[in-house]
Parts: sequence; C-alpha cells; structure tokens
Amino acid sequence: QDQVKIIGNTTDAPYINNTLLATYASASNFQDELSNGIPSEPHYVWMESGANKFSDTTFSTDADPSSTNSTKETNHLVTQLATAKISWMSYQEGITSNTCPVSSTGYYAAKHDPFVFFQDVVGKPPSSKNAYCSAHHKSIADLSGDLKNSAVASYNFITPSLCNDMHGASGCPQGTTNAENIQAGDTWLKNNLQPIIDYALAHDGYVFITWDEGSATQLMPFIAIGKNVKAKYPGAVMYTHSSLLKSEEEILGVPVLPAVSSANDFADLFTQFP
Repeated sequence: QDQVKIIGNTTDAPYINNTLLATYASASNFQDELSNGIPSEPHYVWMESGANKFSDTTFSTDADPSSTNSTKETNHLVTQLATAKISWMSYQEGITSNTCPVSSTGYYAAKHDPFVFFQDVVGKPPSSKNAYCSAHHKSIADLSGDLKNSAVASYNFITPSLCNDMHGASGCPQGTTNAENIQAGDTWLKNNLQPIIDYALAHDGYVFITWDEGSATQLMPFIAIGKNVKAKYPGAVMYTHSSLLKSEEEILGVPVLPAVSSANDFADLFTQFP
C-alpha cells in the first residue's frame, strides 16, 4: 500500500491516522529501493541484508525458498546478531512455533519472512526441520505471553498474515477490496500493537512499522515509535529499507553493513538517536 491510500484516510485507517500519526513520528519521503514492479520478497530480503542480488542468486519473485531461491550470503543482520550474541526472533502469524516455515501455507507467506532465504539460517537446501531456524521462529499467538513475561528477544521481526497485512487473499474474512484490506490491517494494528509499544517504551526499545513496496511514483508509509521520538512529526528526510537496516544495526550496536552505510538513518525522527 502506498502513502496516498493510508495517510489521511481516516475512514479505512482510523487507528493509524488518529492514534499513531497523532502520537509518534512518521516519514513523508520513504522510497522504494526496488521499483518497476519487483514484488514483496526481494524487499524483505533487502530489509535483512541491504540487497536482493548476491553472488549465487538474485531475488526477483515471490517464490518460496529452495536450493536455487536462497543464498549463501552471510552478511546480513541476524547473523551479525548471532555473532555478537544478541538474541533475535521472527514472529509470523499463521505458523506453528518452533518450526522452520520454509513453505507458504494458509495465510502465511514465506515471502514475508526474510530469514528463510538465507542458508546460514535454514540450511541448503532450506529445510523445515532446521533446528537453528526453528529456534528463531514463533507464532504471533505467542507474542503476548512473551511480552508479559519479558521473554522477547532483543530484535523481533513481526509479520501479520496475508489477511491482516493489507495485502489480502482469497478467502480472508474481510473481503477482497483494497479498502477492506486496509481496514483489516488497521484493525490488526489496533488490536495488537499497544502491548508491543508499552514494552518498547519500558525497555528503551524502538518499534518501526514499515510497508514492503511502493513504486517509482508512490511513497510508502512509515511510522517510528520509541523514547525521544518527535511527536506528531512527519519527517521529510529520504528513507528506504536500507535506512531501516542501518538504524537497526546502530540501535543494536553491530557494525553497519557496507551495503547500507550511505543510507540515512532515522535520527531525524528522534530528538536523540539511538
């Protein structure tokens, strides 16, 4: 979904507009680093590594991970975190906890889980039985309890299902129109986000809400939440998913990957960052 369909659309996205944008910082110039019709999956891989092209493969489709649709590249965020002994977890709606979700099923789409495309996480070939991958995947249904018990990792990547991420899919309860998909995503945020925000603010954490793709002429929404955020601030600095990755590395204290070193971080959205 692009900005013009979300920002200011209080009919379909009242929570985003009346609560989140009215409280936290946002980006008015979040651009798509991969335009020209490239689908979701390469954007998710980019969020994790700052690229979609590697020596052994180029991600350009929404195919599930396989021997050919995965990479041996190790220069990506969660491997940096593992090396630094910093915990991480992928919460995916629609999966079974402690499994490695390399295959799309129901309303879970592997294309929206970047970690399953890196062989040092899932193996070669990517395997649903990979122990390391399984240990770093949980259902969103477990997130509420983990927050209450302070059992969440230092870095958490959270993806709603196709029915709740504004994509929509055949059979979703809300219907199939774009307005209905936006409403479903807005309602999901209203029902799930506040405990995440509360935990982050209590633990000097950050919450970044990002969309996966736009186009050469359509900017993406982006919302930043955390201590020292500039309230109600629509920042005009140009960002991409490279900015997201660079900012996460700075917050977590690992080296900034060369692929994203020239990107703007999110400092402009906060009075002090990180």
